[in-house]
Amino acid sequence: MADRSNGVLEFAAGLFIGGLVGAAIGLLLAPQPGEETRSQLAERGIELRGELQKRASELQEKMPEIVEDQRARLQEAVDKGKEAAAKKRQEILGKLETEKKAGAAS
Repeated sequence: MADRSNGVLEFAAGLFIGGLVGAAIGLLLAPQPGEETRSQLAERGIELRGELQKRASELQEKMPEIVEDQRARLQEAVDKGKEAAAKKRQEILGKLETEKKAGAAS
């Protein structure tokens, strides 16, 4: 449950950082004066920060749904595990009872 949400946050952070690095490299390699480059870097940084804030807000809205989905999956897995354990227990008890009867009949 936490792994998925951490993965989404890591992806968003990686996307943001990758965008900044890509924009910076592109602007630095562009043939223009340094002042224009710095100005473009600042503008792009502001745009990317706004986009990241928007995505983080969207993620926060979805987080309760993600958590509830993972909680339901976990509960389902626990229930299936309990069922499997109970079935195996009955199977083992049945075998023991059969062996006990066979030993008593000998």
